[in-house]
Parts: sequence; structure tokens; C-alpha cells
Amino acid sequence: MESGAKPRAEPVLSPETEIYDRYHGLTREKLITAYRWMLLSRKVDDREIQLKRQNKVFFQINGVGHEAVLVAAAMHLRPGKDWYFPYYRDRALCLATGVTPFEQFLASVAAADDPASAGRQMPSHWSHPKLNIVSQSSCVATQFLHAVGAAVAGRYASKGASSETNGPREIVYVSGGDGSTSEGEFWEALNSACLQKVPVLFLIEDNSYAISTPVEAQTAGGNISKLVRSYPGLFVTEFDGTSFIDSYGRLQDAVTYLREGRGPALAHAHVVRPYSHSLSDDERLYKTKKERDDEANRDPIIRMTDFLIAENLATPDELETLEKSVHDEVTEAADQALTMRWPTKDSWSRHRYSETVDPGSSAFSTEPSFSGKDGTVVDLLHACLRDEMARDPRVIIFGQDVADASREGNLGEVKGKGGVFKVTFGLQREFGGERVWNSPLAEASIAGMAAGAAIRGLKPVVEIQFFDYIWPAYMQIRNEIAAFRWRSGGTFSCPLVIRVPIGGYLTGGSIYHSQSGEVLFAHIPGLRVVMPSNALDANGLLRTAIRCDDPVIFLEHKHLYRQTHNKGRYPGPEYMIPFGKARTVLEGTDLTIVTFGALVRRAQIAAQKAQAEGVSVEIIDLRTLSPFDWDAIATSVTKTSRVIVAYEDGRTFGYGAEIAARISEELFDELDAPVRRVAAKDCWVAYNPDLEDEILPQSEDIYTAMIELARF
Repeated sequence: MESGAKPRAEPVLSPETEIYDRYHGLTREKLITAYRWMLLSRKVDDREIQLKRQNKVFFQINGVGHEAVLVAAAMHLRPGKDWYFPYYRDRALCLATGVTPFEQFLASVAAADDPASAGRQMPSHWSHPKLNIVSQSSCVATQFLHAVGAAVAGRYASKGASSETNGPREIVYVSGGDGSTSEGEFWEALNSACLQKVPVLFLIEDNSYAISTPVEAQTAGGNISKLVRSYPGLFVTEFDGTSFIDSYGRLQDAVTYLREGRGPALAHAHVVRPYSHSLSDDERLYKTKKERDDEANRDPIIRMTDFLIAENLATPDELETLEKSVHDEVTEAADQALTMRWPTKDSWSRHRYSETVDPGSSAFSTEPSFSGKDGTVVDLLHACLRDEMARDPRVIIFGQDVADASREGNLGEVKGKGGVFKVTFGLQREFGGERVWNSPLAEASIAGMAAGAAIRGLKPVVEIQFFDYIWPAYMQIRNEIAAFRWRSGGTFSCPLVIRVPIGGYLTGGSIYHSQSGEVLFAHIPGLRVVMPSNALDANGLLRTAIRCDDPVIFLEHKHLYRQTHNKGRYPGPEYMIPFGKARTVLEGTDLTIVTFGALVRRAQIAAQKAQAEGVSVEIIDLRTLSPFDWDAIATSVTKTSRVIVAYEDGRTFGYGAEIAARISEELFDELDAPVRRVAAKDCWVAYNPDLEDEILPQSEDIYTAMIELARF
């Protein structure tokens, strides 16, 4: 029976004959329409399979066996008002929601006019902005977190609006197969949805196989809905997803629960997969003939055909006429799609970043208006966040321990936490718990929910507590957040900021509080990467990050948070620094050092010592790592003819290796000596202070390289 609702009279998998007399309010016309959508989905799949075998399309994955429950779900939702995060089997849902067969075939043939991705993604990776169908990737289960974030954003956006303005409460639909429930992001999403009590419909389309792995080898006990029934406030219903009538009724119950605002719902639909996983798979290698025959007997198209005839809702001749009409529609759509042009080869570069907001432009170069006394990096980061929250109500902050107190009743008696480094201290108290809150200890959740909220138009500025623990979020950052704009052909994006304390020199930070690894983020197209070395830059660059239209990884060096050498005065609420503009920290003539983060100060100390030896050093602080200021590097190296690239990460394959390679490649004729690198040992950082000093690059290492290079 369902959790969160009264028990139903019929068993979980009730035979269709027991419920024929209750069509759940559906008229004959609606039932025939539902059948047509189901048939349309099947015919599109069959035509795509034919085209793939003719080598006219390049990939095919089907939704066969899932049609009944998907059409039922679509009939309960509102295109353009509710939000959809489907998965690759959801062809029938998309058709019934408003995506045309022609549009689906445009994706199949990789046409330039494909509304889902402009030929950039495989077919069945649904996306349609007018219908609120959000761009989907191939990554299993990542969409669950986006859906929860989108629901949180929808609730926030609806605050203060009248019920007449809002209409029925919006629902966020998200789906996945039985295999997707093995991913951690499914469980994190379910937990967050219950914590937030948001109206997310989790539809699990259980066809008993994740490619060749059966459900009993994926899920303990072989039944996901039995495992999740203890989640508080979660409505759970399990039913036969090959029966349109049963699916419609069970989803009607779930949708009613969601629209009443009682919390999330999980609908567990038992469906079949009578075709192989995709055309790259052969199910005969792992399914017996009996299994395949049993699935064929539960085919939802056959069951719906038999139902309509048995209930005298349609005659065989009428259904045959309808089938011919669908066949003709699909044939015409496919034939037309095959004539459509492909994307031009030079279109590859479009939509990696925003094409309307350039954070490297003069619009992001503003003069400071100083006031107050000098503040640390923490002080000026906090000031920027406070300014931006006051300026833009779309700015929200969440992450681990960023709130003052999750139990808001405690705020009158406690000082408040505000982050382990106090960057967000007081912001919850000032702006409220709806804009600043503590997330679960789940890095993928922080990034994935931020993506969903950003897609809906909010501006999340979230925090991962330590860079060393960002890796569970890396899937979301690389494959989702950074890719949204490009993979959707510019129709979806998620501009957000992920703040991350990074780096060593902590004397005791050890392996898991001292890591660098910025190169792994600078390598990702679509992502901006920033790493300031002083308080003033931190303030101006964070403001640019929040106001730009791209996702940003904002790396804050922990060692620099409360240093006195890099303090700065508050520059006012409009101060911004453009991305991709390096700062010349020190001018010199004999050699250039290109660096960033904590090594800027170490380079300054080394340069002062080298000056006493008669070596004039120019120091370039990159400030942003993607984009980086190649022009500043080239100008300086051309002037000095010698260069050192210094970075805190391991020497081999580190960020500075790319800078050094490009200098050697493009400025070779300007050089009077080989490019030198100063970096950490290719090793983890140790807890012992002497070992830490030996592993990480020190001022003395930089000084030695300066002298050797000057004498070359």
C-alpha cells in the first residue's frame, strides 16, 4: 500500500480486470488519446531502430515497455508549468507532453535544428525549454539532485505570490530506471527532498534489468519501494506500470499528495523491456526465452489494445485506422528529419560560455570606493556576500555548516557558526533561513541541488567545506554544471558559484586538509576557475563570479584567510575585477615569475632576496586560472626573456605545466633560458611540519630557481 496515504482496497499489483469499472474520470476520448501517444512512442522507437540499421542515425536507445506509465504521468502534469527531469526511456512522456516526433527525429539524425542539443548529444537525451523539460545527460541518477534543487527554487519563487497567481502547486517530475536507484545521488536526493518537503515526483521505471544486471543484484530485496517506505513524509506507491489504467490511478494519488504540499512522492512502476537495452546490446545473451516471452505478454501496447476492445471503447477497425495514421505521421516526420542540415563545423565553439555576459569585459572593471579599516580575506569575502545578498534576492547560500544555527530558535542564545572559517557568519541571521541554510554532509547534493536551483533562475553561492572532499561533487561539476549550456545548444544553463577552501601551508593540515588540484577544474570547458591571493582581489573577483552568467569554482586559499600581509580595505558594493586579467605584483627586467594563490607571497619574499643579488624579478599573479591572462604572460616574458612558473600542486601534470608548455611553444624565440617550474613534490602533504615544508614549494626553492635561471 502507499505510504503517506490511506490504504487502498486493491493489492499492490492488482489485475486490470478488478479496476476496469473505474477509469479514474477518464473519458473515452482521453483513453483513445492516451493509446495514440503510447502507439506513437512505439512507432518512433521502431522507426529509429530501422534507421540505425540503415546507418542513417548513429545511436538508438528505446523506451519500449514503458509507454503506459509514462503517458499516464504526462496526463497528470502541466507542460510549461511543472518541471521535468526525465531519463532516456521517457520518449512517451515527452511526446505526450508536447515534443513532436519530428523534433525527436531531429535529435536522431544530429540535425542543427534539434531543439534538445543542436546535434551535440545522443538521441533520447531530452530537452525542451518551452515545455520545461530540462537537458538530460547520459550520467545515471544525476538528475535526481537537479530536480530537488529545482523544487526548492520553485518554492522560494512562489513565496509571497497569491494562490490565484500561482494556480495549483507546481510539481517537479524526475525519473530513472531500477539501476539508477543504486547510485548515491538517488539516495541523497530522496533524503534532501524529504528534509525540504518539496513536491518532487520520483518515478522509478523498474524493468528488472540495468542492462544485463537483474534487479535482485542491484537492490537489496529486489524492491526499491519497500526500502524507502520509512522515509518520513514520502508517499510511496507500487503498481503495474504496463497497465495504463492502474498507472493513471496510482499517479493520480501521488500527484494529489504533491499538489497538496505534503512532501515528495515515489512511484514504483513495474514495467517491461521487451527490446534489448539499446542497439549496442543483445539481451539474448543474459535473458532466457521464457523471460523474453513473459515480457512480450505484458507489452503495454497489447494490453491497452485488448482493454479498449474488451471495454467496447474502440473496435479493431478503428484501432487499425488509428495505427495507420500514427505510422504515416512517424514516416513523414522521419523522412523530413533526414533532409535537415547538420551543424556547421565551426559551431563547436558556441555556447561553452555565456554569449551575452562576458566577465572579462570592461563592464566588470569598476573602481573601488574605499572605506573603513583594512580587513582580511575572510572579512572581504563576507562583505561581498552580504552586499550581493542585499542587492539580489536570487542569491542563496547553502553548504556544510554555513548557517549560523540550523535550529533557528537557538539564534537568540548562541553566537552562530557561519562556516568553519566564518565567511558566512551572520548571513542567516540577517537574511533568514530560506536564503542561508545547512545542507546535509553530501558534496554531490550541494553541487547537484545548486544546479537545479540555478536552472530555475536563482543564483546559488554554495560552499564545499574543504577542497579535499570535493570529489563526490566532481561528477556534478564536470558532467552536469559545466556542460549544461553547451550540451543544450544554449537553451539551458546553471550559473552558480561553488566556494572551496583549498591548499596547504597549514602546519598540520596533512593529506586531507592540504590538497591542491585546481588543474582538474581548469581543464573543464564551460567552467570558470578563480583563485585570489589577497583580500581586495577576493572581494572583487567574488562579486564578478556572482554576477557573471557562467558556473564558477571560486578557490579560497585557507592559508591566506587571515594573513596580515594581504589585507585590504572594503572597496564598496560595486567593486569588480574582470576575469582573465592578471595583476603585476612587482615589475622587473631580468626574469618573470608566473604564479597564483599562496605562492604569490613566497615569490615576493624570494624576489626581495634575489634583488640583493642583483636580479630584477617581475611577478605576475594570474588571479583567474580559467580564463588566464596569456597576454600579460607573453608581454612580461618578451620583456625579461626568462620565466619561472610556480604552483602549489604536484609538479607533474600540474596547472603550471600547461603554462610552461605554451610559453615554450609560442614564445620560444623570446627565451634566453629554458622555462623553469617550481612546484610541490609529487606526493601527498604530510602532517609532520618538516615533511610538509619539504613537500610544498617554499620561498627558498623559488629563490634558488631565480638565481640559477638568471645565471643561465
